[in-house]
Amino acid sequence: MDFAPILWVGKFDGHSDQEGVRIMRVLSLVGARPQIIKEAVLHLEFRKRGIREILVHSGQHYDYNMSDVFFEVLGIRKPDYNLGVGSDTHARMTARIMMAFEEVLLKERPDVVIVYGDTNTTLAGALTAAKLKIPVAHVEAGIRQKPKDMPEEINRVITDRVSTLLFAPSKLAVENLKKEGIEEGVHFTGDVMYDLFLMMRDRFDFSIVRKLGLKENDYVVVTIHRDFNTDDPSNLSSIIYQLEKIARDMRVIFPIHPRTRKRLKEFGLEERIKRVEIIDPLDYLSMMGLICRSKAVITDSGGLQKEAYFCKKRAVVVMPDTGWRELIEMGWNVLSKPGSISQNFVELLSKRREHIEEIYGNGKSRKKIVNFINNMKGR
Repeated sequence: MDFAPILWVGKFDGHSDQEGVRIMRVLSLVGARPQIIKEAVLHLEFRKRGIREILVHSGQHYDYNMSDVFFEVLGIRKPDYNLGVGSDTHARMTARIMMAFEEVLLKERPDVVIVYGDTNTTLAGALTAAKLKIPVAHVEAGIRQKPKDMPEEINRVITDRVSTLLFAPSKLAVENLKKEGIEEGVHFTGDVMYDLFLMMRDRFDFSIVRKLGLKENDYVVVTIHRDFNTDDPSNLSSIIYQLEKIARDMRVIFPIHPRTRKRLKEFGLEERIKRVEIIDPLDYLSMMGLICRSKAVITDSGGLQKEAYFCKKRAVVVMPDTGWRELIEMGWNVLSKPGSISQNFVELLSKRREHIEEIYGNGKSRKKIVNFINNMKGR
């Protein structure tokens, strides 16, 4: 195969140490930046417990250009294997990952395979391991989002169906699984990304807040990058108009995604931006510093919805639906159409809501997840 696995470092020779004590071996499969970060958080705990972890990267989105702080704090490492599949159609990518990943599993024979989130890598890894009768652990199980035919939703649902351990980030995720008849092996562990937030909190960078002369609780942070918002001229035009309305009364800071910047120029919308302050994209620590001092957030990012909640900030979510519905149902965040952003923003801030703690756990998700995985030892 032209996409055969590439060996990066030495492998473990067996399942026992020198004294014959059986050492559990887990295999984590990642394929995108958020998955790398989640795996790295868990790896810290695996290392503490003496559990041997093999890291495989599918090559779906191979990019290690992230903030040095992640390497420093999380000890992010290069994968033991890179399957090198690259981009392709959904079917071809999934098939290529399965074919290459099967070779790794047959060689390594791990006790459990861990998959993360909802990508094609997630689905391919879960299917391959399940067919080889290797237990699958799904981190971020039970998330559901409309429309049902979106690729991520298909990946989530099928992965949950074949998983042995399902680690739900919220109680709503547990309820979602229960409605589908999935109860065995389901555990509310909380969200690994909240663990990360607490680990990084003391390092948040507020220099951009000072540089822009921003006052705490007196500005809005905006991120817009989803294709249904940026690639539709009508939607993007509406979003800019709505942000400009908000910017009449409050400073609006817009760290802009390259795709969004490109579309603004392509659709001739740049000249309509008079008040919104567009800045370059920010790294994680600077972005979190900016959010945590803001009044609120307007976004179409799945992760930023939660990170705003972690910072005790509310958000207008410019999406038809979200996987983090608990924040909508409790009235903390609100879904919005492009043409209704300013109205929803005003209404959101006019209704007081108490910040409910521990919706996504208590910051010890990694410990709970590793506990459940470790308890499989000897089965």
